[in-house]
Amino acid sequence: MPAIMFQGTGSNVGKSMLVAGFCRYLKRQGLKVAPFKPQNMSNNAAVTLEGGEIGRAQALQALACGLEPSIHMNPVLLKPQSNIGSQVVVQGKSIGQMMARDYAANKKNLMGAVMDSYNRLNADADIVVIEGAGSASEVNLRSGDIANMGFAQAAQTPVILIGDIDRGGVIASLVGTQRILSSEDRKLVKGYVINKFRGDASLFKSGLDIITNETHWPDFGVLPWFDDAAHLPAEDSEDLARDAASNKDGALKIAVPVLPRIANFDDLDALRSDPSIAVHMVQRGQVIPADTDLIILPGSKTTIADFEALKTEGWDVDIKAHVRRGGYVLGLCGGYQMLGRTIHDPEGVEGAKGSSCEGLGLLNVETVMAGEKRTVQVQGRHVDSDLPMHGYEIHIGSSEGVDRDRPLFVIEGKNEGARSKDGRIMGSYIHGLFNQDEFRRRFLQGLGLQSSNQASTHSYHGMVEDTLEALADHISQHLDGDGLMEVATNGV
Repeated sequence: MPAIMFQGTGSNVGKSMLVAGFCRYLKRQGLKVAPFKPQNMSNNAAVTLEGGEIGRAQALQALACGLEPSIHMNPVLLKPQSNIGSQVVVQGKSIGQMMARDYAANKKNLMGAVMDSYNRLNADADIVVIEGAGSASEVNLRSGDIANMGFAQAAQTPVILIGDIDRGGVIASLVGTQRILSSEDRKLVKGYVINKFRGDASLFKSGLDIITNETHWPDFGVLPWFDDAAHLPAEDSEDLARDAASNKDGALKIAVPVLPRIANFDDLDALRSDPSIAVHMVQRGQVIPADTDLIILPGSKTTIADFEALKTEGWDVDIKAHVRRGGYVLGLCGGYQMLGRTIHDPEGVEGAKGSSCEGLGLLNVETVMAGEKRTVQVQGRHVDSDLPMHGYEIHIGSSEGVDRDRPLFVIEGKNEGARSKDGRIMGSYIHGLFNQDEFRRRFLQGLGLQSSNQASTHSYHGMVEDTLEALADHISQHLDGDGLMEVATNGV
């Protein structure tokens, strides 16, 4: 079946967004489209119906295709736990932790799983749109590669290179990539796209001529900067640097400390997009604002290490001062664990074996990191409002204590989450709660947290759908969609 792979000349050149937009563009042509990324590296994961993990970007791309996310859309997911090591997830399930050197030596053994997932998608789609990882020009990593040219050779898929003009040096990045690729890999490249252009694209005509003359690759268009990209779910923690608190006078104020290994932060996307809510992402070196209404402690890939970082920043002092002023605190997943009395890691699941620490002590629960990792989609009801809710769990460990007798939710007849006696401190393992518009409004109003914009009718899912449609329009207007489809059809 037709397939096309978009690779980048570097990281963060806009591959994920372009693939999502191209998937929606093709879907509008009446095609059954499937997204695929052989290997991703991200702590922002989604849970599929099979109960496995994939990168959040592939979940968005699945939405663009009108499909439910599947473990086969991202068969290898690396979840960084340190600067030199990651948890390795294969076809949705963790196979353990590896140091970077060990993974480099063993990644070629994962090609079987990658090709199995790709062939499953290929057999059931009219076209597969594939996203590379990082940079195609990292030829030092070419041996055993499963993410870029190694996969393209194995699957014999044509490649389109994406260059990011916003960061500068796009001519050198594309021409340089052509120079250092092997002759066999070079044959797979069928053209290039310039992404993130600001200004009058006609002024870059001479630049396109230089790239084409030097590489003999045709250009498939110059894609202008897409302002509405910020409305799509964030993939990387770097995206959280955008401060949604600006220009929202009278809004309800939520503060979120940005932890070093923050994970599954899609909880924040709907809050950041809601005009009735101002979300302040508290970066290193900043204090949590005193006028905050609600503090949210987000998920973490390494809870104990991130809690130590939280204390180093002095945020524990800020949080307790906020509580003394009568403020609210919500901990999600790792943030829930931090709110408790103690965190124990007897088996070394996330750090050193036998490590433990005292938590904030704001919830009377204790957490033990042990057992199988829980990755599951869930449905239940919110205790206070009796509203239905749905979300997902993705965590290791369990939290027990008397504050669990005051749950936030009931799921399949069982209590979930915990609250303090006064109801101001809350914790839950459920992610994705605030994507539900009515639940988001009622939950915040139930805490007595209201803003001058409290009557907001903002629809998060509606906004994402509208943005995907606008992105498909953007691609249709500026890229040679017919030419790209011809490349996919003709193959290598």
